[in-house]
Amino acid sequence: MKRITLCLVTTVLLAGCGASEPPAPPSTDPPAGVSVSLAQWRSDEPAHALQVAVRNITDTPVYFSDVQLVTPSFKTLPPQEADAVIKRTERTDLRITYGAANCSPTGLPEVRPATVVANLGPGPGQLRKVVFTVPHPDPLLARLLRDECSEFLIKQAAGIEFGPRWEQVGKAMKGELVVTRRGAGTVSLNDMDGTTHYIVTPERRPLGVLEAGRQRLEVPITLTPGRCDPHAFAEAKKAFLFPVRAAIDGGQERVVIVVPPKPLQDRLFAYALKVCGLG
Repeated sequence: MKRITLCLVTTVLLAGCGASEPPAPPSTDPPAGVSVSLAQWRSDEPAHALQVAVRNITDTPVYFSDVQLVTPSFKTLPPQEADAVIKRTERTDLRITYGAANCSPTGLPEVRPATVVANLGPGPGQLRKVVFTVPHPDPLLARLLRDECSEFLIKQAAGIEFGPRWEQVGKAMKGELVVTRRGAGTVSLNDMDGTTHYIVTPERRPLGVLEAGRQRLEVPITLTPGRCDPHAFAEAKKAFLFPVRAAIDGGQERVVIVVPPKPLQDRLFAYALKVCGLG
C-alpha cells in the first residue's frame, strides 16, 4: 500500500513539474511605427480639451477604442471613447478632455511626465492596452499647468468676476469687474486684455488694488467690438475668455481668465451684432 501511495505522489509531482507556465501578459508597447503627441486647437481651450495627435507611418491600420491622458500634473479622467481606425497618416487627432491641474498653494509646480494610455488593436474585438510615453517635458502640458496654477494662486486670495450691472452707453458697454476677498494678501489688478471679439478699455491702469483690510473692490470697465466682419462672429471660439493680470503682495504677475456668465455673454453678443450692423 505504501509503495502504491508513493508512486501516486511521485506521479503528481512529475506532472506538476512538467506543467506549462502561465502565458505572459500582453505587451503594453505601442505598435511599431505608431506614435502620439499632444496638441490643442483654439476651440479646445474653453472646453478644457486637447488633441491626442496620432502618427502611423505603416500601411497597417490601427483601431483606437479609447484614449486617456495619465500624468501626476492633472487629475486623471476615465478613458474616453475614440472609436477610430487610424490608417497611414502624419497626424490624425483624437479629441479628449483633461482633468483639473494639481496645483499647490505654495507656488507653481513643475510639469510631471505623462503617458497616453489606449486600448487598440487590429479591430474592435482584438484590443490590448498600450502605453505611449509623451516626450518630457511636454511644452503644451507645461503651459497648461503654468496657466491653470497661476490662476489658482490668485483665486486663493480673491475671486474676480464680471459685475451684474452692465449697460450700453453710445456704442460701448460699460460695467465693472468685482474682486471679492477669499484669503490673505494685497491683490493688485494690473491690467485686463481683450479677446478676439472685444476691446477692453479700463478706466485706469493699473486697474486697482484690494488692500489687505478690504473685502471688495469694483473696477470700471468699458467694452467695444474688436471686429465686425461676419467671419469673426462665426468663429467666436474665445470671445469671452478675458485675461486679467494680477499679483499678490507685489509678487509675480499671474493671469486669471475671467468669463462672464452666460446671460451676460448673450447680452454682449447681441450688443456687438447690433453695433456692428449685423443684427
